[in-house]
Amino acid sequence: MSFDDLLKELQGQKTVQEGQVSLKDLFNDRFMSKYSTCKSMEEFLEKGNFQVDTLDEMNNIHDELLDRHVARETDFADWKAMLSKANSEFAAQ
Repeated sequence: MSFDDLLKELQGQKTVQEGQVSLKDLFNDRFMSKYSTCKSMEEFLEKGNFQVDTLDEMNNIHDELLDRHVARETDFADWKAMLSKANSEFAAQ
């Protein structure tokens, strides 16, 4: 499974046409380069040693671990703040 397919599966979102946004689109390379030490969402997940192959594995990442990784590698205090900013920037496009 490609990384793009995995991201779409993780969100339960197969197409943008359905009104859904994939993580790859939401956390595009421009966003990640601007707000984090990583150039892509894939690099961000790898840097955090998150072994994500399925939706269950993504959902099983402990909130505290993800929040700490976000605080360490991005300009955001936690995952919720990062997700909120990505949503607002995507909506503005």
